[in-house]
Amino acid sequence: MLQILGITSPIFLLIGIGFLCARFALVSREQIAGMGKFVITLALPALVIRAMTERPLHELFERNYLLVYGAASLLVFVAGLLFAHSVRRDSFTGSVLSGLGMSMSNSGFIGYPLVSMALGPVSALGLAMNMVVENLLMLPLALALAEAGEQRGGWRRTLREVFVRLLRNPIIIAICLGLALALLDLRLPAVPGKVVEMLASASAPVALFVIGGNLYGLKVGRLFADVAQIGIGKLLLHPLAVLLCLQLFPVEDPQLRLAAVLFACAPMMSIYPIIGQRFGLEGRCAAALVASTVLSFLTISAFLALLH
Repeated sequence: MLQILGITSPIFLLIGIGFLCARFALVSREQIAGMGKFVITLALPALVIRAMTERPLHELFERNYLLVYGAASLLVFVAGLLFAHSVRRDSFTGSVLSGLGMSMSNSGFIGYPLVSMALGPVSALGLAMNMVVENLLMLPLALALAEAGEQRGGWRRTLREVFVRLLRNPIIIAICLGLALALLDLRLPAVPGKVVEMLASASAPVALFVIGGNLYGLKVGRLFADVAQIGIGKLLLHPLAVLLCLQLFPVEDPQLRLAAVLFACAPMMSIYPIIGQRFGLEGRCAAALVASTVLSFLTISAFLALLH
């Protein structure tokens, strides 16, 4: 148990420091937003580039890992959407967002620091492959379905808008750049390589601080049913689905197997309320984010004990 606390405690202490700094106005909302933008536009892309240039190309994309994480995420997404729409009679767009919250982890802000402390260097490789699944499969699919549910334009227009946003996404750009370098078997020169290394090293602590700062001021309110479904789906069903898919598509590297489960244990992405705001559901998404982030301390510790 002490080993588990040794892994999880620093993560939640950094989140707590961010929360307290926001609570006592040591940093403003604008400053927290600026730090979050730094992580998304510079630090995480640098981490992805570093991960994709550190190993040979054949080691970079573990086919079964991608199958496991992609299939598990899709399975939970569809199950969450159908449950919310058919059983709870939620709107189609609301059901899509519930499914997204259940199936897309905060791989960069919480998953990576967690896996990094638990497993070491393999965490960067897992992060790179998770970014492929999340940014090229899950997020575009969910946005396209949510836009279609709002009937804000035809499929062509919706797909075009999603495609344009993907092309401008710094993480997608980093994946393409890292893939190009890996295909050409090139390494960054010493000076740019050092800059990328420094930016990548800053991603985990700054990201956790930003999570804590963003949690201050959010309230769960009267959204218990929505929060319960999303929280249970994300913190329990998603990692269990990964464990199930690992039986169907075995991953040879035991470290990567553990990484897949631990990444799935993380709560939903921190931009979840921002996506919800686009469809007028920011309150529900923010409440789910707060509850899941707090409860993830218990569920992550439980899964670490189980996997250990």
